[in-house]
Amino acid sequence: MVISTAQREEVKQQQADTAQTTRVIAPELEKVMYEPISVLDHGFVRVVDYMGNDSSIVQAARVSYGKGTKQVNQDAGLINYLLRHRHTTPFEMCEIKFHLKMPIFVARQWIRHRTANVNEYSARYSVLEKEFYIPKPEELAAQSTKNHQGRSDEPLSEEEAARVVEILRGDSEQCYAHYEELMNTTANGDTIDENKKGIARELARMNLPINIYTQWYWKIDLHNLMHFLFLRADPHAQYEIRVFAEAMLDLVKRWVPNTYNAFIDHRVNATSISGKGMEVVKKLIKGENITQEESGMSKREWSELMAELDR
Repeated sequence: MVISTAQREEVKQQQADTAQTTRVIAPELEKVMYEPISVLDHGFVRVVDYMGNDSSIVQAARVSYGKGTKQVNQDAGLINYLLRHRHTTPFEMCEIKFHLKMPIFVARQWIRHRTANVNEYSARYSVLEKEFYIPKPEELAAQSTKNHQGRSDEPLSEEEAARVVEILRGDSEQCYAHYEELMNTTANGDTIDENKKGIARELARMNLPINIYTQWYWKIDLHNLMHFLFLRADPHAQYEIRVFAEAMLDLVKRWVPNTYNAFIDHRVNATSISGKGMEVVKKLIKGENITQEESGMSKREWSELMAELDR
């Protein structure tokens, strides 16, 4: 279960508690406010607050009193221009706050993006829930021989995958049992042995594996969010963080649709070519032949350029 029955009731209460406002809103995002979107086996993404919408970007760019023009295509054109030319400051006028639940090893990769405000669940103060990320067999793969920090595209055999899942689940269960034993208390707060004190939560947590789930509130402006999504929603990103980024990308589409379209066009589906690469492209357009050696590019640069041109 991603959230408990009690948490579901809290979400319903949040959604029912509406208020009138004179601020701009995003109607499509309002429809899914507070709603947890399932990610992985126990994780979720949900929006708990936001500020601004597409018109806020236009307003900031023009430094105007109003919320954009009456013609949506003009606002969309300006947003496209801003992203196309990397004029990013107006996008910083919009902010969004997520409540996210993810495995700790994903959180440690995520926190590398030091452009957000973060407040994480404290395992010094509270006992972590007994929830672990156990990959689906089809998501298990050997180390890539080309990418030293990723897995290959070829999945494990059915027998080997089953054994991996068995080990992960068994180790997780055992570590959590020892976690409770070290604290001498269960996750429900019940004492295990009246004759023992148990160690503090801040010490007991060091025995837990990094596939246990944590939660945090994560607030970020739209400019930095797009940078995060550009990197983490990329097909080369690790699967376990990519699925969170993809869920967040869908929420951005609801929040700022014009910005989303410009982002997909000018960042996600765009490419960057070096000066040497541009000279190669010019020659190819003219119908001239050019080799990798003649280009002055390394083999890797050349292969990456050819791959981009073949997309």
